[in-house]
Amino acid sequence: MKKSYSKFVILTVVASCVLLFSMIPIRKNVSEFHSVAEYNFYKTHTIVAPPIDSSIIFPTAGNCDGCHGYDPQMNGMVDSYGNDVNVNDDWRTSMMALSAKDPFWRAKVSHEILTNPSHSLELQTKCTSCHAPQGHFTAILRGAEHYTIAEMLSDTTAMDGVSCAACHIKSAENLGQEFSGEATYDTSRVIYGPYEMPFAPPMTDFVGFKPQFSDHINDAGICASCHTLLTNSVDLNGNLTGEKFVEQATYHEWINSSYDDNGSNPTTCQGCHMPQLEEQIVISANYIFLEGRSPYGLHDLVGANTTMLKLMKENKEALNIDAQDEHFDETIAKTLLMLQQNSLSTNLEIADLDQDSAYFDLTITNKAGHKFPSGYPSRRAFVEFVATTDLGDTLFQSGVIRSNYEVNGQTNETEPHFDIINSKDQVQIYELVLGDVNGDFTTILEQSHVGLKDNRLPPLGFSTGHASYDTTLIIGNALTDSDFNYENATEGSGSDVVHYHIPLEGYTGFINISAKVFYQALPPKWLNPMLAESTPEIDTFRVMYENADLSPVLISTETMDSIFVQGVGTKNIVETNWLKIFPNPTSDGWVSISKPADINIIEIKIYDFTGRFIEKINNSLEQVRLPENGRLFLLEIETERGRIVRKILRD
Repeated sequence: MKKSYSKFVILTVVASCVLLFSMIPIRKNVSEFHSVAEYNFYKTHTIVAPPIDSSIIFPTAGNCDGCHGYDPQMNGMVDSYGNDVNVNDDWRTSMMALSAKDPFWRAKVSHEILTNPSHSLELQTKCTSCHAPQGHFTAILRGAEHYTIAEMLSDTTAMDGVSCAACHIKSAENLGQEFSGEATYDTSRVIYGPYEMPFAPPMTDFVGFKPQFSDHINDAGICASCHTLLTNSVDLNGNLTGEKFVEQATYHEWINSSYDDNGSNPTTCQGCHMPQLEEQIVISANYIFLEGRSPYGLHDLVGANTTMLKLMKENKEALNIDAQDEHFDETIAKTLLMLQQNSLSTNLEIADLDQDSAYFDLTITNKAGHKFPSGYPSRRAFVEFVATTDLGDTLFQSGVIRSNYEVNGQTNETEPHFDIINSKDQVQIYELVLGDVNGDFTTILEQSHVGLKDNRLPPLGFSTGHASYDTTLIIGNALTDSDFNYENATEGSGSDVVHYHIPLEGYTGFINISAKVFYQALPPKWLNPMLAESTPEIDTFRVMYENADLSPVLISTETMDSIFVQGVGTKNIVETNWLKIFPNPTSDGWVSISKPADINIIEIKIYDFTGRFIEKINNSLEQVRLPENGRLFLLEIETERGRIVRKILRD
């Protein structure tokens, strides 16, 4: 439960003021209320105060906090378990609330300006349209051509980041049709919400905006203007090429998925990033007569970037972030939960065993409504695959993280997408890689001209034939991978199967397998070009970055233990064609053993596909029945001429 002592003191003072002003008559018509009781309560318990200046287009979160923040009486925005779920405290430590204070973003803008200084005004104006939309659009709507970082830093409205009004006064006009920071706002001083018959007087009197019901507030199009971004590509001299490059297209990835469901019953952005409580929640503090509303959308607005959340928590004073550690901790915990429960699922299976290699299939399925990873192009996921012997020695490894938080085995250039991995120098990394006009890797967003690779996991239902595919391309080897977004030759699985072929190198015994998927928001390979430069913003961020916890986030783990394997050239194993086992595969579980009459079978041992011992048969039988449970078995047959191991498949 959230509670700030300082906030409690402030609210206590406010409550005292309410008593002082309770006898002041309120000029309100009873018809504006749901009942006479509401009208009487409001009339005797409300502070008379003027609304915010009529010239202000966007109220800040501070203007909304009085009703939609913490309720000391624990009446408003509290669930049935007594948990505080108030809007303001949940929002205030989200990446959206902190978008204008994000030190990485500021550093990256300065990096882009350092590269192309003549584009400074255009770059800043474009970047602030999404990271400081309230300040940006206030300036633009008043006739300005540009809006800079310097203006943002001195603008309280802008420093509120993606605040309440940045979403709640967006117009239904052009919804889902405007991108790259373009947006249409309703400047008639309304606040759109998801509930019919809103209780209007407090917002009208104290904020100067009228609450109004509209379905479009729950439409994914609310997010489209910033979550599909096309940049004007330039060459290495800063000259416009005339081409546009899709830097990120999360909204269009969602359109090209089953989650949009052709608009009939979509799971929208809000459906995942603002999970709903179906119970009745009172949505305002200080008004005890209010009835609950349902469903109630939690304003957690979590994504996947725990790295930046932790970094900003540790540097909140330097970044002028007014939030409690407990609020950061809750947001970080919910972000981690989103990553580990709602991002992807994995399944590891043994595909085959022979006297040279062990074969494993790792299926990774995207559970998000867009590509994974999505958004800013630095983000990536990678697979760590390790095979160890029963003594703990490493037999094979791929994708192990180094002490500098970089992935071992990747090339200095673009690491290709792999269908089959059979070497420790190969690693599966799911990412978007940008290329400049020469086709060279770049992290300069404005110089992005071509995609060198995009094998990020598509969402369920994703199709290369969809109308939005031109903004959501699959690029590179993933296009020719038969099980990348395909299952049983059908497109749209949202999954990929990575086939691991583990060389046994003569080893016989038991092995253990571990397959882990990690997420990195700010990998060193992506940040190093920027950190090699120097601007005040880069220098500030560098210190924070070097002292931050940069550990990749573990999303999923699959293990298989005690798998029996045999390597070529192992002592006491006879390579022979004089002993045959048939039928293989067997449909009823019975197999026959054919051998010369003068060779006796001493014993037969049966193992399952993991190498777990099942049964020993001491008689010299020429027919063996496999267990009913299982599909792949190993028969170890001890004869007078040596030991023979055969793999048997049961259909």
